[in-house]
Formats: sequence, C-alpha cells, structure tokens
Amino acid sequence: MLFGIVLVGSVELPLFRGIGSFLVVEDPLEPAAAIIPLGGQIPFREMEAAKLYRDGWAPRVIIVRAALSAEAAALQALKIKKAEGWEVSDEVLRQQGVPASAIVVPKDEGVGTLEELQAAYAVLPNKDAPVILVTSKYHTRRTRITWNYVTGGKSQPIVRAASGDPFDPERWWHERSFVLSVVREYLGLINYYAGFPIGAGRSNRRRD
Repeated sequence: MLFGIVLVGSVELPLFRGIGSFLVVEDPLEPAAAIIPLGGQIPFREMEAAKLYRDGWAPRVIIVRAALSAEAAALQALKIKKAEGWEVSDEVLRQQGVPASAIVVPKDEGVGTLEELQAAYAVLPNKDAPVILVTSKYHTRRTRITWNYVTGGKSQPIVRAASGDPFDPERWWHERSFVLSVVREYLGLINYYAGFPIGAGRSNRRRD
C-alpha cells in the first residue's frame, strides 16, 4: 500500500507541476509603446507596471475600465461610493510614481482578457508597436496568445509577470484560489482555440 501511495505521488507531482509551469511564460524586456497591466490581483500588476514605467521601458500605461457589477450599481443608487477596480489601479500607479499625464484610460470597457486587450489596442497610437503586458504568472501564456489574436500579429507582446505575484507553479494545487485560477486559465485556453465562442465582442458585464 505504501508503495502504491509513493507511486501515485511520483506520477501526480510532475503532472501537477507541468500543468502549472505550462501556463507561465515571460519575454525579455525591450522599449515599447505602452505598458498594459491587466485588471485583477491589485496591486501587484500595477506595481510592476509602475516599476517598468520608472525604468523607462514605455511612455504610457493603459488601464481598462470594467463595467459596473450589479452590486456596484446598487451601491451607486444608494449614494454609497465604492472605488471601482480601475480607480484603485489608477491610484496605485500614481502612488508608485506614474504621472496622471502618462495614464491612459480607454472609453471602451473590457470584460475578460479578450475585450480588455481589444480596448487597450484600440487606443494605441501605433498599432504595429510592441507593448508590455503585465499580468499574473498563471495568466501570462493566455495573455500572449490573446494579444496576438487581437492584433493579428502586428504588435509584438512583451509579456511580464508581476514580481509580487505569489503563484507558485511547483505548489499551486495546495492553494484553493490557485486551483481555481489554473482551472479558469485552461478553460480560457480552450475558449481561445475554439475561436472565442464565449465572450467574443463587447459586453457590459464585469470581467472576472
């Protein structure tokens, strides 16, 4: 019985590590037209974007608004102010040294990775220029291929993981939140390879 447990563990551990590691990619830095920290996991992505801005890799940072959730809309109706995600992102960027003049907020809202990147690409002054995409480690691979899809390969994605991101591809299955993130990423990859049957086009729903 002990041998069986050891055998199962020896098979599962490399498999789980491979599942987590496959999601993580990163590109070498080079000068770009903009830095785009994707929504979610505040403040880690914004802090990384601000550092890249301060280091001179791009002249602007683009953050995309998400539509109000039903809860946020109800709070607004009650005259109770709650900061939206993009407003917190904006505040973190400014606190970390990015001037207001360098922060671009598109008019289009983004729900999910596809629409968020569509909104960011729409405001790029040079559609062929490379951009730096900042996200969580587990989200890097899907971010890269989605940017290529959105731009038709015209704009080079330089994908960077937030250095403060706690995701560990060697132990992700020990944390419930990371398990959910990994499952969501693989579902997102399936959606991508199926041609985005789910979530294509603009929407007024809040992104996850």
